[in-house]
Amino acid sequence: MSRPGFYICVCPDIQLTKNHIDTLMQDNPAPEGRWEKHVYWSDEGLPPVFWENLTLQGLFASPKVLIIRNAQNLPIDAWRKLSTSLGQFNPLAWVIICLEAPYDRGKPKIPAAVKKLPCWKLAETKAWIWQSAGLNERAMRGFIEQWAAKNKVQIEQKIVHALSQVLPQDASAAKNELDKLALATGESRTITAEHIKDISHDADMDIFAFINALQSGKAPDKVWNKVISSQEAGDAMIFSFLAMLLREARILWQLYAGETVRLPSNVMQQKKRLATSLGPVRLSKIWDLALEAETGIKTGERKPEQAMEILVAGLLALFSPQK
Repeated sequence: MSRPGFYICVCPDIQLTKNHIDTLMQDNPAPEGRWEKHVYWSDEGLPPVFWENLTLQGLFASPKVLIIRNAQNLPIDAWRKLSTSLGQFNPLAWVIICLEAPYDRGKPKIPAAVKKLPCWKLAETKAWIWQSAGLNERAMRGFIEQWAAKNKVQIEQKIVHALSQVLPQDASAAKNELDKLALATGESRTITAEHIKDISHDADMDIFAFINALQSGKAPDKVWNKVISSQEAGDAMIFSFLAMLLREARILWQLYAGETVRLPSNVMQQKKRLATSLGPVRLSKIWDLALEAETGIKTGERKPEQAMEILVAGLLALFSPQK
């Protein structure tokens, strides 16, 4: 057995996880041919086809990487069944488990019952666990340097430092911005300080400003620029957008309900005004629109770019100034 029997990724940034999985697959080539990648969403349960692929044997079976997304949402009974199945090595089935919950005070949020399972203890012993809290300014520098090496782009250290302060702390969005800068360099393949002004994302991808623009009806260009940039970055960016949209909706709901939210006073006053103007009906509708977009992508009913366009069209209708 040259590769890990299975693998666990603990990271809230799915693009970083995807990058790590791609590296794993390159470093551990399939027994024959190439790995087929199959993705399963734990919040929908693990379907029978997953278990069939996990135990698949035979002369004509193709090697498969079975990726479990949002595994922190798996019921403990499913975890126990999975732990038992992972006890036997299958050269044609490589399970990679992704826990994607945000870190809490710098530590990953892993269910206590999961950490007691034999599969988790074995993964710890064998170093089959990769953990990352995502991108911060320090981690961003390494991310930029790795991207530059892979894409054969020259960046001086002072420019790397400057980029780390302005790029969005989301790997999919950051990669999208870097790819655009690479195109702007032309034949020189060197990113300079002049290129930094072309970065279109703000560092925190301000969802409040996005909702405020929708509600005011005065900034459609900002709205559609965000749609286009999310489409270009792919499904990982769209899921990140959905998560931040729901987080902002939750803050607005708490403010409307009079709950305590820790925010700078000037920001809190702005958000209180927006929450009051939207009201409970329109605020609650955000969850419906986000769920519709997420379900459409996960079920294959809609392509990510289609789901994003329908989501924003729904938000435009929802937040348009009331007559």
